[in-house]
This record gives sequence, structure tokens and C-alpha cells, in this order.
Amino acid sequence: MVVPAYRPDPERLVPYVHALVEALDPDAVRVELDAPRSETLDALDDLPAVADVNAVDARRGKGAAITAGFESLRTDVLAFADADGSTPAESMADVVAAVRDGADLAVGSRRHPNATVASHQTVARRYLGDGFAWLARHLTEVPLYDYQCGAKAVTAAAWNDVRTHLYESGFAWDIELIAVSGAFGHRVAEVPVVWEDQPNSTVSPVDTTLKMARGLLRSRHRARTIREDRLHELLDARSDERSLVERFSAEVTDD
Repeated sequence: MVVPAYRPDPERLVPYVHALVEALDPDAVRVELDAPRSETLDALDDLPAVADVNAVDARRGKGAAITAGFESLRTDVLAFADADGSTPAESMADVVAAVRDGADLAVGSRRHPNATVASHQTVARRYLGDGFAWLARHLTEVPLYDYQCGAKAVTAAAWNDVRTHLYESGFAWDIELIAVSGAFGHRVAEVPVVWEDQPNSTVSPVDTTLKMARGLLRSRHRARTIREDRLHELLDARSDERSLVERFSAEVTDD
């Protein structure tokens, strides 16, 4: 279990990690902590014994943090939950259970008809999120209600397929993971969750949505490349961009 966190509220994060441990009984929990304040590190001393904190001085982005966490764990199922606790631990357990039941990738969904939304986003964030989901359904080969809910799980085998094809270091990582998994023909399960919006989120609605839209187009390109689309293969051959795994491996080597 990986929990990516950028300057989280310890009073919310610590109980949430305890709840995750109780609900999922994971082999390991890794909190990937970006740019922490000293008081945050002190507060995280109260995490359960199974939890480990990997703190870095810079802000890597959600996608880079999750990738680093997944690359550091050796379990049959890899999962992540956003640190704000918008998805309760019980719903996170449902997401993991979908992988146990045969899915290669399980995607938590707050927009699924059977989801329970305990607290809604602002009107602006809802419209932007709905628009992004509509666009993603038309540009990817994985038709879902929700692509960005911060609760997902993947088998180790499926992660091994996709890991070198992920480049998005920020919030667009979620859609890239789904698009690339779809290109590999993985079975993707959408799991309705209980969800409660956290008003103190660090997400900037307009700026983040624009970045995710660009990430969506790049994700579509990478999925098409995997499916050996000649145009996208040609475009990819002209790029010298390194995947997140390559960047992570280089950083570990440098250390």
C-alpha cells in the first residue's frame, strides 16, 4: 500500500493509515512524502509499525511518488490511496478485493451510479471533472465513469507490464496508468466507492485540469504506441523522454 502525500494534515493522515492497516492488513504501507515540514515528520511517528515513511525534500508529483513507492515494494498486489482520506479504508478494501477477484487493475469510482458521495466538490470542480471524464472516455479504450479517484490497485504482473510506459509525474498519472493498461489488454474493473470531498485539497481545479488534459493526450499517444500504431510509433521514436521508472532508477544509482 502506497500513500502519496504532499504536505499532508497529520491529524487526518495518521488515523487514515491506521484505518487502512485495519481494513486491508497489508504486508507493507509506504508513505511517499514530498517536501515535508519538520513538524509533519514528528507527527508521523504515530503511524502503525507496518508503515514506512520515505520523505524527499522536493515535490516530485503524485505519479512520481506512487511509482517510487511501487518500485520499492515486493508484493503480489500494489495499491495506493490519496493521503486526504477522501476514499474510506473500507472502500479501499473493496478496490483491492476486485484485484483479488481477477481484475488486473481496479479503479475506485466516485462517479459510478452505485457510488456514495458523502460530500460534493465545488460546482467548478464537478464540471471540470465531469468534462475530463467525458473526454477520457472518448480518447481512451477503457470506458469508465471516473479516471481520477485516488484509489487504485494493480497486480504485480500488470504493473510489470506498464511500469516502463509511465511518464506523467503529476495527477495525469492515473489516466496514463489506465490507458496503458487498456493497451495491454488488461482487465480493468471499476469499483464504486464511498467518497467525501476534502475542501483543503492542494489541487488547483483549472490548472490541474489543463495539465491532465495534456497528460490525457500524451497517454493516448503512449497507448497507441503500445498497440503499434505506425504514426504514434514514429512520433515516439523521435522522443528522448525518460519514463518515471528510468528516472527513479537513475536517482537510486546516483544516491
